[in-house]
Amino acid sequence: MTSTTTSAFALPERLASKADATLIAGDEAHFAAIASSLDQTITELSDRLDALRRAPGGIGREAMDRDSEIHRLTGRLRALRRFGLDLCLGRVVGADDTGPLYIGRLGLTDSEGRRLLVDWRSPAAEPFFGATHAHPMGLASRRRYRWTGGRISDYWDEVFTADGLEQRAALDDQSAFIASLGSNRSARMRDVLGTIQADQDAIIRAGSRGALVVDGGPGTGKTVVALHRSAYLLYSDPRLSHRRGGVLFVGPHRPYLDYVADVLPSLGEDGVQTCILQDLVAEGAAATVETDPEVARLKSSADMVRAIEKAVRFYEEPPTQGMTATTAWSDIWVSADDWAEAFKAPGPGAPHNEAREQVWEELASILMDKQGMNEDEDGVSPDLFLRSLRQDRDLVAALNSAWPLLEAADLVSDLWTVPAYLRMCAPWLDRDDVAKLQRKDAPQAWTVSDLPLLDAARQRLGDPEAARRKRQHDAAVAAERERMALVIDDIISAADFNSAGDDSEGAVRMLRGKDLQDSLIDESALPTADPDRLAGPFAHIVVDEAQELTDAEWQMLLLRCPSRSFTIVGDRAQARHGFT
Repeated sequence: MTSTTTSAFALPERLASKADATLIAGDEAHFAAIASSLDQTITELSDRLDALRRAPGGIGREAMDRDSEIHRLTGRLRALRRFGLDLCLGRVVGADDTGPLYIGRLGLTDSEGRRLLVDWRSPAAEPFFGATHAHPMGLASRRRYRWTGGRISDYWDEVFTADGLEQRAALDDQSAFIASLGSNRSARMRDVLGTIQADQDAIIRAGSRGALVVDGGPGTGKTVVALHRSAYLLYSDPRLSHRRGGVLFVGPHRPYLDYVADVLPSLGEDGVQTCILQDLVAEGAAATVETDPEVARLKSSADMVRAIEKAVRFYEEPPTQGMTATTAWSDIWVSADDWAEAFKAPGPGAPHNEAREQVWEELASILMDKQGMNEDEDGVSPDLFLRSLRQDRDLVAALNSAWPLLEAADLVSDLWTVPAYLRMCAPWLDRDDVAKLQRKDAPQAWTVSDLPLLDAARQRLGDPEAARRKRQHDAAVAAERERMALVIDDIISAADFNSAGDDSEGAVRMLRGKDLQDSLIDESALPTADPDRLAGPFAHIVVDEAQELTDAEWQMLLLRCPSRSFTIVGDRAQARHGFT
């Protein structure tokens, strides 16, 4: 961190004219205030973070809020420690003599509430990037800094009004851009934020609704725009917050993501989720490139991805023959119509494996009604009746055959090993096409071209273990509720014994309430599946090198963004698959 007693400027001898105190004295005073505020803010954030970490974790929503606050403070602290005074990008002075207003990678306010830095993504900072001589956006002047080793090694002034000519060191409105071209850039382009131009800024700040396509050749700044837009949208648009899905950035390869991981924090944002397409599917890590270009072409269509729906539907056909089911109370005839009605219970698009539980529950309801059984009169709950049905091995076998639990890998590999199945699911393929897609020797030696199909299958099927985990979770909740009820009974008994008409009677009545008893159960400590952080849905997706994606691969992203809010960055001239 730059000390308050050290000049923020380290201008070389050849720029001695820019070191004139009349030009930089105001900046020096302001940077001293920033340095002091940074020290104080980092100390306060560290103390708050330590206190939070030492505090009890809490349960339920309280625990989630605590973890979220720790994540937020950690990110803020990491960003402040990453930079020093070079948080500041530049300053603007308004034509109405307001300012100077200093623009930063992050916003910063001192202990008295004085705004020292305005976040570059805020509306107030827009003229810093967007002002031109044709459209000065209310500015009299603009200054940009170049930082080297935490100190200013050069700066440029641009003026937009006649009054702005006084005491300006540089008057060329392209000077910052020209200087950026001649500067020694690191591979990470860490300071590129200071050289964003008006046309780029307009794209960065465009609205998030719908799809925005940024099309341009090599060297036109598409990637710079994509990264800045990711940070800007997450900051400025509440519809894209982490709680509502957040932003996913999709890059072309792993080294590219390393670059993204370095640049995004320098823009004040570390909450953007990043990945390459292979990360979206578990099999992607070991997937190889399809060696036969014709096979790759056949698998690249959106129609092939949509064929997965028909492949799953094949396993959702109700039995056409009736049978007798045995329960603890009586034998019941299950007709073909009963099966058909139960199979209609899941809604459209319900994950196949998870929907099977809905079929079971609907079948139990149908058979209970058929027997005229009533929970109040007979003392038999739907859950108890369903558990009894599950003991009938023939009934279970019939349902397993008609609506089996399926794995995505097995479903897709069946397409490549059973020609009749593939022809049924993709009737537009001719016999030669079907033959080319068959690979009986290694049906699960996955290629990159298989990934969209595996992804669609996994999304459509859902987790085959979900039902078992749900039963485990429900059993754990029931056991915890029973334990909590015993504890509360002991408390109530003790309170009744010691009661003397004091104020504790109201609290005891509250303990008897089911809602309060349920709230005392810490469900976060009960068994659950680890969430797939890339499963979505995401509020916005940014795709760089988008011309590389096939129609089938686009389906992977569309599945994860129901709002269809995309930033699509690419070069149509380099498109291998059409970039439609």
